[in-house]
Amino acid sequence: MIELGVKTDPVEYRYSYNWLFDLLAEKGIKNVQLGSFFELYSIDDEYFYDLRQEAESRGLTIKSVFTAHRELGGFFTNNIHLVKVARKNYERLIHVASLLGADYCGSNPGAVYRDQMNYKDQGIECYLSHMKELTCMAKTKGLKALSIEPMSCLAEPPTTPDEMDHMLEKLDDHQKSNPDITTPVYLCADISHGFSDRNRKIIFNNIDLFVHCLPNMCEFHFKNTDVFFNSTFGFSDKESTYGIVDPYQIKDIVYSNASSIPVNDLVGYLEIGGPKLGRDYSDPLLRDMLSESINKLKIVFGR
Repeated sequence: MIELGVKTDPVEYRYSYNWLFDLLAEKGIKNVQLGSFFELYSIDDEYFYDLRQEAESRGLTIKSVFTAHRELGGFFTNNIHLVKVARKNYERLIHVASLLGADYCGSNPGAVYRDQMNYKDQGIECYLSHMKELTCMAKTKGLKALSIEPMSCLAEPPTTPDEMDHMLEKLDDHQKSNPDITTPVYLCADISHGFSDRNRKIIFNNIDLFVHCLPNMCEFHFKNTDVFFNSTFGFSDKESTYGIVDPYQIKDIVYSNASSIPVNDLVGYLEIGGPKLGRDYSDPLLRDMLSESINKLKIVFGR
């Protein structure tokens, strides 16, 4: 049921997409999640037609488009100028996803300023209001769904199960009331996201939150993390000695709950940042870093 994919974040401003596509084709990985980059919001459409052709020529599918930099967080700022930009750029992200023939498009909803946490509820309602309208655009553009990534702190909702349920219930009610003109909104879960409070007390571990996502999940991010969900990394032999994510456990969880997952084309995207960006001693390490994690995941999932 689970297919493997890779999110493109680590090649940004480091290697070309063709370099990554060649590596994925060599490794037998068919699915790509395009991570956003600065130029995405203004570059000519022709760029994405060319990118799609380059991927397809290697037997790859750019199945999903997803933010990489928390850049659509304006809905939570209580600032009309930032809200306007967030809306404009989300529309552009959906348009790009349609140009690439992607099924899904999404982001983390955004972040409340730490010094203005009292605006959190208002920010959630602002976000939901815009998302209801954006599902109409996604429908006209041919997407299957929009997706939301639950995060790891109270300033970046949804984080808790209750927050996930509240936001999805509102969006699901809207979609059921307008099934012909809207897409569903699902979750892009992350197996490394848990919630620990300011004292590092674990309130919800990453497995608890991942399991809670399953009935509303259309895709997920595959990466490793430490016990406090502080740093993220891959699945090499060395990284696995201090990481807490067990790919075999994730496989068992997904397959034992397969009937509750709302899609039949579930992809787990390896999402790691790679080595230090912009150093002659670190940039060349990216190929081996990606390859080691891909190889480990392929062993687990038999692909």
